[in-house]
Amino acid sequence: MKEWVLITGGAGFIGSHLADFLLAKDYAVICMDNLLTGDIANISHIYNKDFLFIKHDVTQFIYVDKPLRYILHFASPASPVDYHEYPIQTLKVGSLGTHKALGLAKDHRATFVLASTSEVYGDPLVHPQSEEYWGNVNPIGPRGVYDEAKRFAEAMTMAYHFSHKIDTRIARIFNTYGPRMRINDGRAIPTFISQALRGQPLTVFGAGTQTRSFCYISDLVQGIYRLMISNYNEPVNLGNPVEMTILEMAQAVLSMTGSRSDIAFRPLPVDDPKVRQPNIERARTVLGWSPVVDLKQGLGDTIEYFKQKLQKDP
Repeated sequence: MKEWVLITGGAGFIGSHLADFLLAKDYAVICMDNLLTGDIANISHIYNKDFLFIKHDVTQFIYVDKPLRYILHFASPASPVDYHEYPIQTLKVGSLGTHKALGLAKDHRATFVLASTSEVYGDPLVHPQSEEYWGNVNPIGPRGVYDEAKRFAEAMTMAYHFSHKIDTRIARIFNTYGPRMRINDGRAIPTFISQALRGQPLTVFGAGTQTRSFCYISDLVQGIYRLMISNYNEPVNLGNPVEMTILEMAQAVLSMTGSRSDIAFRPLPVDDPKVRQPNIERARTVLGWSPVVDLKQGLGDTIEYFKQKLQKDP
């Protein structure tokens, strides 16, 4: 008998790739999503007897009549564009949604996996960031709704682990990219690719010297899976430790697309992190995981996806 996995936010970028991966691993999968930022097109190709889609807002009571083995809580707006547009929803899904999903895990005695984020580190004063670092977050700044929602979600997850003996995992996910990202996502890679392919100037904030570390989606999914089946309850960084500046990423996109677009520099947004790089020693040691997809391969696949997407919806 196949084990059932519930993925909240299952029609989103990461959630839909997780659904593909777990179905290939012979799990049965339920995707739950209210489609606020998710897209039914991301999962339309995987409807079968081992897959269910439930349209539902996880901040409301969750009922599932299948015997759940794992609950992967990935529901949340996840880009600055999204959580600036939906600040209340972002806070609610991180707090009420996490509470409801943990309650479901308690009822089913299911293993609970929280999708947390490198944003819990805020604009870090420690570099690179390890799981022991507590972060530097402005709780009332424009990014605070997402940062604090995830920090609260981590606290709630550990409270259920200690108080109700729920088997929990916390994945601190760093910048991830790949097919199924939205054109209007607002994050660097989809923005740069769509601008380059349209012949528009690439928007770089500040001088572009702020750094990020970009992990391809297939690497991230493998890391989440290894964490899911592990017995490790403390937070684990999942990301690519190769650090590069935003300007370098813009130049890489221009080179790989062959675009002649210019780069347009704009003022740096408030509280934009100056550096972001994961220390993944814990993931290497505990999970035996580290990324294997290099930027040329991952960016090439992502550009091809966006080319096809823009042909359909220019």
